[in-house]
Amino acid sequence: MSTENEIRSASAAFYGALNRMARGEAGAMADVWSHCPSVTALHPIGGRDTGWTAVGGSFDRVAGIASAGDIRLTEQHINVAGDMAYEVGIETGSLTLGGLSARIEQRVTNIYRREPAGWRVVHHPTDVSPAMLDVLARLQTAA
Repeated sequence: MSTENEIRSASAAFYGALNRMARGEAGAMADVWSHCPSVTALHPIGGRDTGWTAVGGSFDRVAGIASAGDIRLTEQHINVAGDMAYEVGIETGSLTLGGLSARIEQRVTNIYRREPAGWRVVHHPTDVSPAMLDVLARLQTAA
C-alpha cells in the first residue's frame, strides 16, 4: 500500500471515530490519535487543547451531549513528508447537540505522524463554526 493510501485509511478511521463521537460514543477517538503530550486540537467551538488527556477529554465532553451526527471530509488533499503527513479539506454534514441541530461546513487540516502502531492524528485544527456556537449558546440559555 502506498503511503498516501495509508493516510487515506488513517483519515477514514479518524472520520469513523469522529462520527461515533458525534453519535454519543465517548472514547471513540482513542485509537486514532497519538497519546503524546504534544498533540493539539483547535475546535470548531473555539479553544485549543494540548496533550492527549485534554484533547481526548474535549471529544468525550462533546460525545456526552451529541446524539446524532454525520460528518464527512470533502475536497481532500494529502501531502506526505517522511513520517509526517497532512490532509486539508472541508468537513461537511450535521451534528445534534443537546437535541439542537447544526449544519457543519468548515475548513480543516489534519496532521498525522507515523508511530509504531501506524499513522495517528497529532493535530486537528478547524475553522470556528458559527452554527455550533449558536447551538451551544442556545443550550446555555435554556439551562
